[in-house]
Amino acid sequence: MAATLKVCTRCIGDHASKYFFKLPTRRFALACDSHLSRTRFTSRQTHYSPHSHSPVLLFSTTGSNMSQKKLLVDVDSGVDDAQAIMLALAQPHVQLLGITCVHGNTSVENVCRNTLRVLQACDRLEIPVFRGAARSILGIHVHGGDFHGKDGLGDVPDPDAPGLEMVQKEGAVSAMIRIINENPGEISLVATAPLTNLAMAVRLDPSIPSKLKGLYIMGGNTDSRGNTTVCGEFNFAADPEAAYIVLNDFLCPTYLSCWEFTCYSKLPWEFCDAWLAQDTKKARFMARIFRHSMDQSLSERSQKEMVDGLGFVSCDSYAMAAAVDDAFVTACDHVVVSVELAGTHTRGMMVLDTLGLLEKTHKAFIMKKVDLEKFKKMMMDALK
Repeated sequence: MAATLKVCTRCIGDHASKYFFKLPTRRFALACDSHLSRTRFTSRQTHYSPHSHSPVLLFSTTGSNMSQKKLLVDVDSGVDDAQAIMLALAQPHVQLLGITCVHGNTSVENVCRNTLRVLQACDRLEIPVFRGAARSILGIHVHGGDFHGKDGLGDVPDPDAPGLEMVQKEGAVSAMIRIINENPGEISLVATAPLTNLAMAVRLDPSIPSKLKGLYIMGGNTDSRGNTTVCGEFNFAADPEAAYIVLNDFLCPTYLSCWEFTCYSKLPWEFCDAWLAQDTKKARFMARIFRHSMDQSLSERSQKEMVDGLGFVSCDSYAMAAAVDDAFVTACDHVVVSVELAGTHTRGMMVLDTLGLLEKTHKAFIMKKVDLEKFKKMMMDALK
């Protein structure tokens, strides 16, 4: 039986900003007494009461958790983006409609090259790749370090890599809007990078959040624990304005895989050894591109960044796993979130409003616990 989400689409329309880069100053209820419309989605059940405006997440016991999934993925590939993409491609019930690229771990040109290399390793070059934003909304560059190498994939030479001529002529923002509009109510959008493309898309077409099944983000932090700035996680710190727009304008079911959560959900390095030891083309590809990041994880800086000890943290793969399997997340918090834009040390930090002071109704699901045995299987399948 399908669940029902009551959404005030008129309020969503009113919430759209007239000016492209003007940050939102007005907030509206997700559901209100005067006008309600019904949007159907499956596997998770959420009820928004028009009286209390108090949503409660219930995990449905009906229907299949492995029903067909249509995904659109926004990346800054990145070794962990590569791992997430490969995880999705290994799931037979997943249809990946396109991959949009954005600045982040490396330049957007390298991101496009890297994404094509991943698709080539998986024999899936038919999946379209789109070039997106080369810089943040304000043009401010935040260097995330070279954890994944200067080129994003471990600085491993690849003379047979596909050329940039294979990137689609259509831009990433235009493609994102088009694909979502062509598949209303069917797509889960997975964002594992700075959120510039998403912010630009919603300002060009404010209707796209209402047409998504869900938004899955790897980004943000919950304990003021930075991994790039003093209090900021990289994806949000790289474009705080974009993160602010997305968390305030995407009034669809939103799931956040935050920095500290990924650290608490790490896998042992012994698993990583077995994962990479598989005798496959994909495993050999991953072993080559991952070596630099594995070495970097032993550095003094990485050990300071890591929460709860050392281990194998494939950050982006948690958000992807949640998107492909509804039963993956076993516990989460449901809370209003936003992003700090002005602090000297806190710019880009995710804000959790547990007191209701922001007067927002839309809440995000912040992942707290996941099925790690299921995660191990998905990761192993990714390299088979």
